[in-house]
Order: sequence, then structure tokens, then C-alpha cells
Amino acid sequence: MTDEPGTAAADNPDVSPVGGAAAPRWHGINPVWLVLAAIASVQVGAAFAKGLFDTVSPWTAAFLRVAFATVMFTLAARPRLRGRTWADWRPVIGYGLCLAGMNVAIYLSFARIPIGLAVTLEFLGPLALAVIGSRRLVDYAWVLLAGLGVALLGAFPVGADLLGIGLALLAGAMWAGYIALAGPTGERWEGITGVTVASFIGMILLAPPGLAMAGSALFNPTVLGITALVGLLSSFVPYALEMQARRTISSATFGILMSLEPAAAALAALVVLGEKLQPVEWAAMACVVIASVGATRTARTAPID
Repeated sequence: MTDEPGTAAADNPDVSPVGGAAAPRWHGINPVWLVLAAIASVQVGAAFAKGLFDTVSPWTAAFLRVAFATVMFTLAARPRLRGRTWADWRPVIGYGLCLAGMNVAIYLSFARIPIGLAVTLEFLGPLALAVIGSRRLVDYAWVLLAGLGVALLGAFPVGADLLGIGLALLAGAMWAGYIALAGPTGERWEGITGVTVASFIGMILLAPPGLAMAGSALFNPTVLGITALVGLLSSFVPYALEMQARRTISSATFGILMSLEPAAAALAALVVLGEKLQPVEWAAMACVVIASVGATRTARTAPID
């Protein structure tokens, strides 16, 4: 997981579904490749972040990552703050709370369980959001399949502790809240100003524990350099790529591609950290990925007023 993956469309309401036709290309690049690049960027950044946990607290890593991302977003878009009403601030404050919460929760989870497993569990949040309120049997089937994946983790000794699992599920709940608030935020904050302000709010919230646990890490060039890279890879780059891709790619295609996040996380952790999953963990991941793809494929598109 991720800061902004899967939410770029909130600041871009003029998304043009492409249906069954070939998607137009941005500077000659198929938007599918842009989404895949965004997914890879997020998860490689996550792997680099976990590599710091022997040196720095996950709280500090989360704070520095969000802080550097805030600087990048602010340089790209200077939000107008004057003249804003409480109706403008209410969704973006919630957006920032969810951003801070999901970042620190998933990092704390990474410190206890494998990245691929943590992201698989985190993905249950958006999946639940996608099917919530549905009364169709097919959607219940996808929920049951995802539940089977979680049950597999509890039925076999996979070396994952309950706290790590709980933190990943908390991150998923925060991610669902982040997605739900993306639309209302995008309606009141133009362009990328919404995520810029939310990132600043998240940085302020994470600053007290992040700084308190930092110690000498704040003066460590390696820590600062890697967390700056993580802010770039896991926040700024994927957000920019997704915003471009969502202009020309259908929501269904985008959702299916985003379902690859858990597998991408496991692969990035394997390459960067040498972190391996057990067969039962791969089976659990497959259940969640298939459930996510299925829920996306069978989702009903709400009519546009």
C-alpha cells in the first residue's frame, strides 16, 4: 500500500471509459503500462522502506515518507487555502487522517509480517468497499473467497503474528476510508491540491511520534535519502502516472490492474529484500486477488447524472 494508489481519478472526474476499444495513448505509452508502472513504483518503494526498519522506527519512516511526498506535491501544486469553508476542510481533514493512518499501520505491519502478506490483507479494505451494500449473490461469493484467503492464514502456521495481521487489516480500513473520501475531496479541491493538503495534514499528525522516535536518524544521510526516494516512488510518481492513465482507461480495467498489487508487493519484497512467502500465503494471496478481479468484473456501474 500505498499513499495514493487507486485514487487519482478523484481529482480527475473527466475520465473517459474506453469500453472494448483500444485505449488512446499518452505520449505513445499505453495507459495500461502507466498503471503497471505505478503499481511497481509503489511496491518497490515499500520494500525500500522496510529495509530501513533495522535503523529507524516504522513511525519515523512513515513520517519522513509523507513529509518528503508533501514537499513534492506542494512544489507541483500550491493549494489555495484562503476563503475556504468548513465544507471544504471537512473531507480533506478526513482524507489526511486516513492517509496518515494507513501509512503508519501498514509500515508497522511490514515490521512484523512479510510485505506480500500485509498488502494482501490491506487489500481487503478496498474490496469490502467495492461490494458493500450489494445484495447480489455473486458479490457475496467474492467476499467469501477473500474470507477463505484470510482463513487460510489462520488455519496454518505461516509465521505471521496476530498483531501484524491486525495492523494490515487496520491499514485496509484506512485505505477504504481514503478511497471513500477521495471523491468529496476532489469535488472541493481542484487538481492535485486535495491530496497535497491531505498529505500536509498527515505529515502534521505523524510528526510527534515520528520525531520522538527518530533519534539520530534525522541526521543520517542514508535514512533521509532512502525515505525521500520512498516518498517519490510510493507517492508522487504513482499518483502522477495514475492521473494520466485514468484519462483514457476504463474504470473496470483500472480496477483489475490494481488487483495485482498484492502479487507486485510480494515480488518487490523478494527482489529487494529476499523476502519469501510460504505456499499457504501465496494461496491466500491468490484468493484475494481473484476475489478483487471478480468483484471488479461484475461490479455495476452507477449511472451518471
